[in-house]
Amino acid sequence: MENRHLSAFLLFALAAAAPLPAAAAPDNGKTIVITASDMLKFSVTQIEVQRGQTVRIQLKNIGTMPKDVMGHNWILLKAGSDVTAYATTALSAKGEAYQPKSLADQVLASIPLLGPGQTGEVTFVAPDTPGSYSFLCTFPGHFQAGMRGELRVK
Repeated sequence: MENRHLSAFLLFALAAAAPLPAAAAPDNGKTIVITASDMLKFSVTQIEVQRGQTVRIQLKNIGTMPKDVMGHNWILLKAGSDVTAYATTALSAKGEAYQPKSLADQVLASIPLLGPGQTGEVTFVAPDTPGSYSFLCTFPGHFQAGMRGELRVK
C-alpha cells in the first residue's frame, strides 16, 4: 500500500517538475489608423517604429467625394527615394492607379486607391536600417497639397 502512494507521489512530482511550454512572446506589433478626407490631409503624418517591428497601417477614406475626384492611397517609399520624383511620375500613372510600375522597386508597402467610406490596410515588417522613410498619397495634387508623412525607424 505504501508503495502505491509512493509511486503516485513520484508521478505527481515528475509531472510538476516537467518543463512548461514556453510562453508566447508578446506581440510587438504596432497598428496605426490613418484617416484621409476631402481636405487633402492624412490624420497621422509621423509614425515611429522599431527595427524589425511588425507594422499594420489602416487607411480610412472618410471623405464623401467620388474616388475618381478624391481617391486616396498610402505609399511608403524606401529610404533615400526621391519622394517628389515618385509623386511626379505617379501623376501620369492613372492606368496604374497612380502607382507607377516603373518605380515599384522604390516601394516598401502600399495601400491601393480608396473611394469614400472605404478602408484598406497593409502589414509589413519595419526595415532593419534606422532612418526616415517617406509616405505619401499619389492621387494627382495630393502630395503637392501636403498629403505626406514620415515613418521613423529607431
